[in-house]
Amino acid sequence: MTSNSLYGPLADVSGDAGYSGHPARVGFFTDTSVCIGCKACEVACKEWNGLPDAEADVLSLTGMSYDNTGALGSNSWRHVAFIEQPASAGGAASPDGTVDGDGAGNPDATATRWLMASDVCKHCTHAGCLDVCPTGALVRTEFGTVVVQSDVCNGCAYCVSACPFGVIDRREGDGRAWKCTMCYDRLRGGLEPACAKACPTDSIQFGPLDELRETARARLAELHAGGHPEARLYGADPEDGIGGAGAFFLLLDEPEVYGLPPDPVVATRDLPQMWRWAGAAAAVLGAGVAIAFAGRRP
Repeated sequence: MTSNSLYGPLADVSGDAGYSGHPARVGFFTDTSVCIGCKACEVACKEWNGLPDAEADVLSLTGMSYDNTGALGSNSWRHVAFIEQPASAGGAASPDGTVDGDGAGNPDATATRWLMASDVCKHCTHAGCLDVCPTGALVRTEFGTVVVQSDVCNGCAYCVSACPFGVIDRREGDGRAWKCTMCYDRLRGGLEPACAKACPTDSIQFGPLDELRETARARLAELHAGGHPEARLYGADPEDGIGGAGAFFLLLDEPEVYGLPPDPVVATRDLPQMWRWAGAAAAVLGAGVAIAFAGRRP
């Protein structure tokens, strides 16, 4: 276990997966307060990983925002969400201290606030996708990340339904499941993932997960002190329903606003306890049957 003052100790997922002498668990901290929606992360991810363009990716807007990818999928391992909100009654203050309106803090009925966030696979501590995979296509790496071995995937899609975030998707015409690998090949070469390397504002930060959590704590305190009590961390708590995420976020509104589940739970997290209860119940039932037969008269 790695001690950390933000929420508590981090699970040694790589050690639990059988790696000895492994490197520190790494991950992403995405600070949405400095995201400018440039989509450099999306482009870098596609180019480095050789992802094909889906039909929806090509000059296709939803009509609801400046978003042309819509959601994470088999061909989009990074997705930048654009959320347009009306300004609050007192003007919408941004994290850099600017205020929509007349510049003096007076409200502007036409003012808006843009929330932008680059979403990605969470590389959960309790990874339901990994738990349900029948072929071993999904594996935990020495870096603590979760990857799909495409040459082992049989396309059963159990992982698709097991993910509480809707991250994993099967590729049309291929049938196999695909998702972010956190650029495993780059990690093996001592490089940071392509998306973090390309981010011009450091909205996407990569590094040892325990250090990222300390960075997130400091940034959260800074925003709260700057008059942004709505700022919150998402996926950083190891006591949540996924055991804490390997890719967590600083948000400026409720998770639902960004299309994220407010309280994600990986159902397979409780499987060991469920099996223990089932075993106990079976034992009690067996004992009852034995007593019933033993008590029968010849």
